[in-house]
Amino acid sequence: MALPNLYFAAPRNLPKPSVLQGRVVVTDVAFAATVGTSISFEKITLPLITGLGDRLAAWVDHHDHERHADYANDRRFVLATKAQHGACPEMVTPELVRQVGPIDTIMTHVDLDGLYAAAKWILGGVEPYAGADADAHAVDTRLGTPGPIATRIDHALRAKFRDDALKRAVIGFLVNGRGPGAHDDIIADAAREFAVRAEGTTALADRYAIRGRVAWVDTAGGPAFDKTDLLLAGQTRAPVSMVKDSGMLTIAAAFSSGWDFVRLLELGGGMPTRVTVPDTRFVEALRVINDAPAPTPTAAVADAD
Repeated sequence: MALPNLYFAAPRNLPKPSVLQGRVVVTDVAFAATVGTSISFEKITLPLITGLGDRLAAWVDHHDHERHADYANDRRFVLATKAQHGACPEMVTPELVRQVGPIDTIMTHVDLDGLYAAAKWILGGVEPYAGADADAHAVDTRLGTPGPIATRIDHALRAKFRDDALKRAVIGFLVNGRGPGAHDDIIADAAREFAVRAEGTTALADRYAIRGRVAWVDTAGGPAFDKTDLLLAGQTRAPVSMVKDSGMLTIAAAFSSGWDFVRLLELGGGMPTRVTVPDTRFVEALRVINDAPAPTPTAAVADAD
């Protein structure tokens, strides 16, 4: 099956509207959260929405953001919270794809549920394989266990998260039947690299220090690692984990823990239980999290139709 134009993006790294051809669908790309003075919805997300104008056919996303309310009456925007939909593919339905009509470009997030959402859109809103939506849900929430197809793809993407050729291979693999061939080979090579990174993750996990509710680690000078697994390792030691890496601080807790770091750190949107801020906020973040009232755990998100 021929693929539409594909563009891979992250909330803080969006293209100029002129780069995206024809009618555009956006999947799993959150509105930018406010971080410092240079990153915000107004400076990053809004210019793309305004610049695309009528060429924006649909924007489908499941990440919490205070500016969702601005688009409640715009049929192009299908927006939810992470509590409503644990992953984006479950929001892509045959009805939505038919309603939107022909499109030329899909811009999607760089992780597994973003690529699964794009593949599902190309397939007319139908899962690329039975259980694909549940797999994406398990990977994006870290609740439950994904099947072998999604596990291998998730590992591959985490090993080479900047590799657009791999992302295209994943979508091609899902859309064209998941058989052996070039797409499968690219995914397999990246998945093998993940196994090497896993050793580095284990080594760095031994560096965790505990400060109250928080397990934190500085990765400076350490081996290659997988950030998600390193954060999860920290959460076996304390309710909240922090990873300092390359000038940034990633803070995470279990999806159903009830922690809302967006509110605590006064950010302008994002996933409540996982945020990234400049590492200059490390001392502040430790204080705020340790001084905050104990959160009320939330119920695990059910698979949505």
